[in-house]
Amino acid sequence: MVVLPILWTIALAFQRVRLLDLSSAGFFGEYTLANFDGIFSSQGFWTSLLTTLTYSVLGTASSIGLGLVCALALRNRFRGRTFVRAAILIPYVAPVVAATFVWRTMLNPQFGIVNHWGTRLFGWDEPIAFLSQVSSEVSLLGLEFSVPTALLTVITFEAWRSFPFAFLFLMARLHAAPAALEEAARVDGATPSQRFWHVVLPQLLPTIAVLSVLRFIWTFNSFDDIYLLTGGGAGTEVVSVRVFNALTARGNIGAASAQAIVLAVVLAVLVGLYLRRFSAREERA
Repeated sequence: MVVLPILWTIALAFQRVRLLDLSSAGFFGEYTLANFDGIFSSQGFWTSLLTTLTYSVLGTASSIGLGLVCALALRNRFRGRTFVRAAILIPYVAPVVAATFVWRTMLNPQFGIVNHWGTRLFGWDEPIAFLSQVSSEVSLLGLEFSVPTALLTVITFEAWRSFPFAFLFLMARLHAAPAALEEAARVDGATPSQRFWHVVLPQLLPTIAVLSVLRFIWTFNSFDDIYLLTGGGAGTEVVSVRVFNALTARGNIGAASAQAIVLAVVLAVLVGLYLRRFSAREERA
């Protein structure tokens, strides 16, 4: 169930196999490096790989950061806290098809509520096509620069959809942390920011490290969010969408398998480097 599909994918990656030839393809075919040569010589692959890294890093950091803020905000008891905690889980448990449909409706440049209030309250000159516009010109402090509109939108969606997962982990770790340490710091006159940076955050770092690895792996391999929101257009084509298009639109199983192998190798290297660096820090501590 695990090893055989991996071996089959590796075998197909080194063969010129189209969808019509799949029935006659086998483990021992005419092996070639043409698929990998086509990948590495394609400008589109490197662009999609850079997009994937940007989407994964920013999406992971944003979801963990937002989850940490919510966990700290809901740490103390107040009336209705149970209801708020349950409501926070809605983005994570909602079907992705329903969630993307709601976002596409809200961000529609013609009748979306975001553009409606943006033009009325925030003074937008014209509606913004968040999901189909590659970039937008933004002026800040007299400086003009371009921002990737569609890519930032799908990153925001990823952070919104995934932060409840980080919230659950961090909330559980906060409840397990000994209150005596923070109480002692409060008695010694530490400010709230000092208690967070020197008492609370060090206890959360191992949990944040695990969350970073898990969320990065899942985001790096993410397909459905981007495909349902933009279809991989407007500068949001990640490698997983590129693999899907090679398989379905062009019927090139060999190229799709080769790209999947490269994606897995890049992910394994990045996660391995991160784990090795984190393990070294743990041993020194």
